[in-house]
Amino acid sequence: MRQITESESTPQADGFYMPAEFAPQERVWMGWPNRPDTFAFGAVPAQRTYAGIANAISEFTPVVMCCNEDDYANCKAVFADNERVTVLEMSINDAWFRDTGATFLIDGKGNKAATDWHFNAYGGLVDGLYFPWEKDSQIAGKMADYSGVRTYRPDHVILEGGSITVDGEGTLIVTDSCLLSAGRTASVLVADEPDAGDWPQYARKYAAFSEELREYMTQELEKYLGVEKVIWVKEGIDPEVTNGHIDDVATFIAPGVMVCIWTDDEDYPFYRQCHEAYETLSNATDAKGRALKVYKLPMPAKPLYMDQASCDTIDMDENAEPRVADEPLIASYMNYLVTNGGVIVPQYGDENDPLAVDTLQQIYDEVWGEGVYKCVGVQSDQVVFGGGNIHCITQQEPKA
Repeated sequence: MRQITESESTPQADGFYMPAEFAPQERVWMGWPNRPDTFAFGAVPAQRTYAGIANAISEFTPVVMCCNEDDYANCKAVFADNERVTVLEMSINDAWFRDTGATFLIDGKGNKAATDWHFNAYGGLVDGLYFPWEKDSQIAGKMADYSGVRTYRPDHVILEGGSITVDGEGTLIVTDSCLLSAGRTASVLVADEPDAGDWPQYARKYAAFSEELREYMTQELEKYLGVEKVIWVKEGIDPEVTNGHIDDVATFIAPGVMVCIWTDDEDYPFYRQCHEAYETLSNATDAKGRALKVYKLPMPAKPLYMDQASCDTIDMDENAEPRVADEPLIASYMNYLVTNGGVIVPQYGDENDPLAVDTLQQIYDEVWGEGVYKCVGVQSDQVVFGGGNIHCITQQEPKA
């Protein structure tokens, strides 16, 4: 399908926008885990976990599971009895389809398109997590081709899908810590003229975390997501891996209604980030001028940390960021997926697992009406050891 460059047009100019996750969906995309330097024991336990998550999603929405050629036969066999999971051969470097996949758009008139962001493995040569990433950078375009939709390609914007959340009515939430970081878009925006000297070098056009960069990003996000207002939260809870994606921190339940992570434990690793995000969102208004109503979602009772025994089950690779003992794992119940009446919630074997599912069920019942959404907990500890969770490994495709 055709790719439209920024000089030709943008989604906003053509009437497209990103719908909310609670809008009707046609399918959910996933990738089959394969990296032994990301997942334990050659990714075999992670594959079982991904399969359990895909099967849970398929109760609500068809799933397309993409895998490398070498994994196709095994992956196909895993889902042999589930006709709602389609296995598709596709070259991938890693299995985080929220971040590498297309951001699908609709125009409210029966048409669909997609934004194909630039991807550099979470920071490129500045602070990226792995190299090479050329296969992952092609995933969005292949998804769009499969779905038969055009793509829009910004000139410079480097972005992962986990760094954005929208209400479908013009409001977008992002974090400073990710979108304004040195390894994302700031790394490719350079001055028009080289510095003086024998060897031409180009200075960065905007400094990381500068207000000039924020203004540039706001304009680009409006153009490529069809939004009218961008609310900036200071930081996420994952500074080392994703630079703090919003999908670990907060999301929209409905227009004007959000849920945000929360803990009252001042010694909790993410106590400050929880409270700062909640305060920012509670004092914000959306694109329609509504004050946001923000619910609280508890964190696991016990923070999860990487231990040396777990590190020893993950292979070392000179082209990938090594795993380190005692680093906090981003175990957030917020990293759930909403799909056609289902809410697929991470579970960690923590005492707060049932509380998280019950809390979300109560929130969705209160906002949407009893029984409209069904919250389902799915074990996902192997995903969090890899660096993400259920929302990170899925990408919804809306109905046109």
